[in-house]
Amino acid sequence: MIAVLHFATLVVTTMFAVGAAAGLNWMLLRGAFWVMRPATAGRVARRTELVRGTVRLARAYSGMR
Repeated sequence: MIAVLHFATLVVTTMFAVGAAAGLNWMLLRGAFWVMRPATAGRVARRTELVRGTVRLARAYSGMR
């Protein structure tokens, strides 16, 4: 009877440890994404005039060939 009680205690303790580890892992993962977010989320889009000008220039020279 005592062996069954010890085994049940081990199972319950293991399940608690698995839940705590999963919760901690989830919390740290969300924290990592939160820390990485300001690096890309706050940026203003760059002006694309150079890219559009390059496309126009490429089209102009491709017609000359």
